[in-house]
Amino acid sequence: MKSLLSSRPVLWFLFLFNLVVAAVAPFVVDGAQGVLTAVGMGVVSLGAGVSLLRGRATGIG
Repeated sequence: MKSLLSSRPVLWFLFLFNLVVAAVAPFVVDGAQGVLTAVGMGVVSLGAGVSLLRGRATGIG
């Protein structure tokens, strides 16, 4: 499972999908639930983005 989650296509999907959901969630879902959804998805997107940059810096993938 770890090798699947650390593959570049999966990381790109996680980064882009969660970034889009984080940007749209406050407008679609009202109140605190929308804000918390945006924050949670933003954290996942940020983690995937950092993993992409870390892999690029070390030349893996």
